[in-house]
Amino acid sequence: MGAPDRNISPPRIRQLDEGAINRIAAGEVVERPASAVKELVENALDAQASRITIDIADGGRTLIRVTDDGHGIRSDDLPLALSRHATSKIDGSDLLNIHSFGFRGEALPSLGAVGRLTITSRAAGSDGATSIHVSGGRVAPPKPAALRLGTVVELRDLFHATPARLKFLKTERAETMAVTDAIRRLAMAEPAVAFHLRDLSDGGDRTLFRADAASSAADRLATVLGRDFIDNAMVVDAERDGFRLTGHAALPTYSRGNAVQQYLYVNGRPVRDRMLTGALRGAYMDVLARDRHAVAVLHVTCDPTLVDCNVHPAKTEVRFRDAGIVRGLIVSGLRHALAGSGHRAASTVAGATLGAMRPERPTAPVYQMDRPSLGARSAAYTAQAPSATVDIPGLAEASARVEPETATDTPAGYLGTARAQLHENYIVAQTDTGMVLIDQHAAHERLVYERLKAQSRAHGVTAQALLIPEVIEVGAMADRLLSLDLSRLGLALDAFGPGTVAVRETPAILGAVSARALLTDIIEELEEEDDADPLSLQSKVDAILSRMACHGSIRSGRRMSAPEMNALLREMEATPMSGQCNHGRPTYVELALSDIERLFGRT
Repeated sequence: MGAPDRNISPPRIRQLDEGAINRIAAGEVVERPASAVKELVENALDAQASRITIDIADGGRTLIRVTDDGHGIRSDDLPLALSRHATSKIDGSDLLNIHSFGFRGEALPSLGAVGRLTITSRAAGSDGATSIHVSGGRVAPPKPAALRLGTVVELRDLFHATPARLKFLKTERAETMAVTDAIRRLAMAEPAVAFHLRDLSDGGDRTLFRADAASSAADRLATVLGRDFIDNAMVVDAERDGFRLTGHAALPTYSRGNAVQQYLYVNGRPVRDRMLTGALRGAYMDVLARDRHAVAVLHVTCDPTLVDCNVHPAKTEVRFRDAGIVRGLIVSGLRHALAGSGHRAASTVAGATLGAMRPERPTAPVYQMDRPSLGARSAAYTAQAPSATVDIPGLAEASARVEPETATDTPAGYLGTARAQLHENYIVAQTDTGMVLIDQHAAHERLVYERLKAQSRAHGVTAQALLIPEVIEVGAMADRLLSLDLSRLGLALDAFGPGTVAVRETPAILGAVSARALLTDIIEELEEEDDADPLSLQSKVDAILSRMACHGSIRSGRRMSAPEMNALLREMEATPMSGQCNHGRPTYVELALSDIERLFGRT
């Protein structure tokens, strides 16, 4: 390239026309049909609607219609509603005291700039309805229309004025799913409002989502997420320094393989915020594996002046004045709820177990006599008892051992009494109402982990000295390990040459343990740390303790006596979160007697 010609006059600065300005704004506000639906439904909610109907066609490309029974728009305000930055939702210039979904005054003019928009509205107390139409930014004069009350906003041919945007849209199915998700999120925020989403593609009338007005948030969540979620969720309610956290969070054993069922709200507004999702992940970190995600619907409420909603035109991002308080509230509130859930494991675990075990059901129930009384059963069992000389195959083998029942051996606690051990890993216990199958290694891993945490917080983990220090080569991680204060965790290390450490002490609670394997697990935990996730020091310590707990747990393949098995059950009953191991897997499955009888066609 040659040298620039310094004699050429610079281009003149000019004001963009209103149409170009609106199309630029639409690029930020309306990314896809779901964005348009969200803006229009939020307007209906701000109008105090009690019933909202949403009709779409072709994923929202050719039609979006939102009908509400709210307070409507005055006829003389309709033209103004289509001009930029005109709104009735804030007073003056106070953008730090927002009590509504909308406040920027950009949605309607932006939609009118990229599609064919018609607004028909009748305000409460007015004599009639008025309609106004805008296409590609050109507004037609208002005219009388027929409408009983409320507002109908119809958007046709989205992006017809900016056809290049159509190329960035996904398939009709994907866009329809995005619209449905937007409505579901708003429906969970407003349980008292009825929502009805319909697909009118190809002249049809298919209901995609429907939720009648609910009397409580739990009822609305049961409609949107299913009854299983409510049955396996903890109620969350905590406060700190002017912020309140409420909602429902699922048990760790009700986790999912992705984070799509995490719904977060700030002052009733659905948001997608990395800090909030990071706090949610941190709260579950010692009860879920890294590839599992919690299911939760959480609401953070506070004085509007403590949070900035004017971060992005789409209003899905927020900034807190003190993000640390909010993060701490979420972590502590959820962990308190998890501790309060005690031993609970998801009810769906038992259902999945039965599904895996249940044979094909016969066309008609097999005839069975009525279940006999306790006395009759006892007499029958005595008569049917095998002779002591009879060899029963399998019972003498290591894979299945049956513990004798004694007169004083009655079910104690919700996990009942141990009756057998299968494959040296699974304990079978009898309860008053059925049976429980326990994974001895997973259960003991949780118990050891909770003991380690308690020791660490109280006075440090008790250490045991090794007779001969174990020298381990750890490479580049040597300096990192030596810089950490692992002595509080019962682990004493000394430098032993380049890239090598000597282990002098290990946690006493773990018993005889391989120091090399223990150190390898700790190194893996340190390498997997996510620097983008600002976990507290205590959280990182807990993650290391979780790794250590596995080394001190009852191993699969170890035979346990009846007293040992029952002692494990009693400790599980007394330990918080014993319904799942450190990785979120269930530690036991409970089957009701009625479920077992169904397996054999007795009901």
